[in-house]
Amino acid sequence: TVKADIIQNNDIVQQLNACRVEMEVERDFIGSPPLKTVRFGGNVVDTLAKFKRGDTNDYELLKHQLSDPDIKDAQIINWLQEFRNCVTQLTKDHEQLVSVVLRLPWLGRSPAVVEEYLAFLSNLVSAQTVYLRSCLKMVVSHFTPGRIVIREGGVDISDSDDEDENLPRNFDLCHRALQVISRYVPSTTRFLMPILTDNFPFVQKSSRTLECYVHNLLRVTVYLPTLRRDILELVMGRMLKLDVSAPRSEIEEAEESPAQQARGREGPPEEGLFDMDEDDLARPSGEAGGAVMAHPVAERLDTLMDILLAYIKDVCFVSGSLHLTQTKELYRDLVGVFDKLVLPTHACCHVQFALFYLCSFRLGLAEAFLEHLWKTVQNPSHPPVLRQAAAAYVGSFLARANFLSITTVKACLDLLVPWLHRYIDSQDAGSRAFCDVSLHGPFYSACQAVFYTLIFRHQQILEGSLRQGMAYLQQMNLERIVMCQLNPLKVCLPAITNMFAAITRKYQLVFCYTIIERNNRLTLPAVRSGQGGESLPVNTNPLDSFFPFDPYLLKRSGKLIEPIYQVWEEPGDCEVDGQKKPVRQVSNGEEEDDFLQGETPHHDSLVGVTPGSYDSHLRSPSSVGSPPIAFLQRPF
Repeated sequence: TVKADIIQNNDIVQQLNACRVEMEVERDFIGSPPLKTVRFGGNVVDTLAKFKRGDTNDYELLKHQLSDPDIKDAQIINWLQEFRNCVTQLTKDHEQLVSVVLRLPWLGRSPAVVEEYLAFLSNLVSAQTVYLRSCLKMVVSHFTPGRIVIREGGVDISDSDDEDENLPRNFDLCHRALQVISRYVPSTTRFLMPILTDNFPFVQKSSRTLECYVHNLLRVTVYLPTLRRDILELVMGRMLKLDVSAPRSEIEEAEESPAQQARGREGPPEEGLFDMDEDDLARPSGEAGGAVMAHPVAERLDTLMDILLAYIKDVCFVSGSLHLTQTKELYRDLVGVFDKLVLPTHACCHVQFALFYLCSFRLGLAEAFLEHLWKTVQNPSHPPVLRQAAAAYVGSFLARANFLSITTVKACLDLLVPWLHRYIDSQDAGSRAFCDVSLHGPFYSACQAVFYTLIFRHQQILEGSLRQGMAYLQQMNLERIVMCQLNPLKVCLPAITNMFAAITRKYQLVFCYTIIERNNRLTLPAVRSGQGGESLPVNTNPLDSFFPFDPYLLKRSGKLIEPIYQVWEEPGDCEVDGQKKPVRQVSNGEEEDDFLQGETPHHDSLVGVTPGSYDSHLRSPSSVGSPPIAFLQRPF
């Protein structure tokens, strides 16, 4: 009996253990996600065959499984291997299926998935070139950070995912994919450029999104150099839109507002108190608030200018030495973009500094740029508005580029001044020898360029030998230019006219004040009605001129421009309008420029439109495996 009881108890224990095991297995099954190793339907070849016969059940099931957000690496590899084996059957009829395959999440996956996906891409574009555009669109879509949805106050806000640690690796893989595609399809460049243009983020997107996309665009030019001109044109064109959307006056006002608000919060301090706070306010903004622009559009532009200037430097310098061949090729591309986009854009403030920066690498580049501008100025076949803009670039470049030797400056003046005299000779005896901007716009712009250059460079001309310097200035015969019937002093900006008059009077070159006073009497303000009222303002800028290389306002990229830029230094011994101008004391953070401050009206800038153009309109590849340049290693 005892033995029977023991046997019975053992059976009960075993049954209880079995029940406990079954309960644990059931609990694990319920609490754990299903394994993704199960596949439904047949293989890809059989599924395509059934689809051809009209049976679409397995076909739809296949697309559903490929779209599973929880798909595993092993499954992706198995699917891609099957698709590679039947890639010749993936005709245009299977466009939806191929689209699902291309959307597989291959970035951020294991190296085995990446390699299998790239192999599939190479097989697909080789066997079915009809999918080339789809493959290129897929790759380019990953040039910006992925989008995430942030819920704030019950509202879903889409933003870029900047926290993705795999972002640099993902970008590397995208460029590797483009190189693989271009290796198998030589005509890739012809189809890629429109896709790059269409996928360019809207300029009001975040700085981070624009930064990533522009960086990747410029990186494409390293292994597809034939696209460089077009990509630079695309990038600089979008930057111009940002540039003209952030006028100089708005940027200056935005930068002044934080300091004014800080002073307002503190109130008027008592004398001798809060000296430390006052010193903090006078500290340069780069030390106090970082290098972030207060103006949101200027902040985006600053980010893109920083990338573009870094790209220019890394293309031109190899191991710290200037590579002349690469520099010349880049110069030609940038000048082509300059002629097409930058020169016809009135009142842009910063994008043109890309060429300014490039020209600082070698004097020969600066001289070539000046010669290029000069050809535009003197060529009568060019529209007058472009000739005027080119003259403004010549004068501003000669005045502001501190890397130019005085020999180069004098050589340019030796071209400009004789041309002015020849122009006067051709007009003095004619019926159009009177002041008219519409008739003589290029002449007046060239005069203003000469005056502006002499204001900035006269001291360097006179340094060393005062006698030789004076002889050089006297042989220009500036008096004939000033006193001719075309009357350039009436058209030039008043600030330039007054400063030029003060300098030429000091050195007894020309006495301009008689002409200035006569011009002032002839341009009295008009009154709206005979009973009085508001007077109509006098146009003080009939040329609608601007100076392209006026002070650079962007903070981060400005660090590269500052060492090569000539700031305005007030001549303390010159009297303007009969009174000696005091030298203004400025803090280290305040821009010591510019004697034109407030003189040039700020107009609404238009891309592709120059002043007066309202009635007329303008008419060796590197190997795929080449090592990346330093620009490509910039961290995200």
